[in-house]
Amino acid sequence: QFLGVNSLAAVGSTGSISFLVLGFATGTCSGLCIPVAQAFGAGDHKTMRRYVANSVYIAAAITVLITAGTLLFTRQILVLMQTPADIFEDAYAYIIVVFAGTGALMLYNLLSGVLRALGDSKTPLYFLIVASVLNVGLDVLFIVPFRMGTAGAAYATVIAQAVSGLLCLVYIWKRFPILRMKRVDWRPDAALIRRLLAMGVPMGLQFSLTAVGSILLQTAVNGLGSGIVAAVTAAGKVSLIVTQPMETIGLTMATYCGQNLGAGKIERIHRGIRTSVVLTLGYSVAACLIVSLWGGEISRLFISGDDVDRILEQIRYFLIINGLFYPLLALIFIFRNSLQGLGSGIPAMTAGIFELVGRSFVAFCLVGAFGFNAVCFANPAAWVAADLLLLPVYFVVMRRLRNQYP
Repeated sequence: QFLGVNSLAAVGSTGSISFLVLGFATGTCSGLCIPVAQAFGAGDHKTMRRYVANSVYIAAAITVLITAGTLLFTRQILVLMQTPADIFEDAYAYIIVVFAGTGALMLYNLLSGVLRALGDSKTPLYFLIVASVLNVGLDVLFIVPFRMGTAGAAYATVIAQAVSGLLCLVYIWKRFPILRMKRVDWRPDAALIRRLLAMGVPMGLQFSLTAVGSILLQTAVNGLGSGIVAAVTAAGKVSLIVTQPMETIGLTMATYCGQNLGAGKIERIHRGIRTSVVLTLGYSVAACLIVSLWGGEISRLFISGDDVDRILEQIRYFLIINGLFYPLLALIFIFRNSLQGLGSGIPAMTAGIFELVGRSFVAFCLVGAFGFNAVCFANPAAWVAADLLLLPVYFVVMRRLRNQYP
């Protein structure tokens, strides 16, 4: 609102590349915590601590690689994405700071994932609320009186993430004696590292593969001008707000399935997944109504009056089309994360490839001919493609587990 529509478009134009890189980091952290949840469910606290310790080594290595790589190549990537010239420098100023703060993101996601693996999902939420309030306050401080532009928003995000991660670290040390490591726990273990990578990397790659399709689509959107970029960005932020509960339930199912698999409770897994499907499908219908009726008004949170009036029609159209397909997105969240928790990381990652194919088809074959109308159907195409794989695979995996745990 303070910086105008071009600044919103600049930040929005980096969303897909941010998702590519930081989505891999976030997904990997979630995957690393699945063996932790399985060991906790089995009551094997010694192995659980060793999983956590070796996860720290993996997370640190990923942080170094991501930070170094992105600092070197971000400008070239933005050029390849055909980022419009009038928003290029603002986009670069924002995303380079975000990438430099990858360590803060990894710290929070790994430690909050460990807490959830041990059954404490409330405390990470409380710390995230603190970080969100801090983020908003720093946004205003850095952008308005300090006049730091889009980079100010990035600094606010990184600082808030670091605070939430440090809060998790202090809380774990004080409240979870079973996680206080001994020297032997910190000894690198090749077998445990392979197991962690087998769970973490596919989960990270599924985010990155999805993001590649988003990058290709974003490149096509960039060619339609900064006004359309701003409309898609604003609509995407509204959609992110209303779909977050579905994604959160999905992430919960990864931990839930991991804990119950460790305890050998297969029927409880099935009941939990069935309940989560009912919850998310019901919510997805409500979310569709929200964005269809009030999505345009919610978008005013991100753009000031004159700017939003200019692109309001496109925002509403995008949200209505995407909202109609939210039930398919809800199923992706549940079944992809459940399969991860059950140890079937490859099918979950392959679903990301299916999403990539769906978005790429729209980007390469339809946007040029149908413009903004095609952009609105890119996400639904990806969701349909992913569900066509995930649903049958889930039933095959559950049948195998029932035979394995009679």
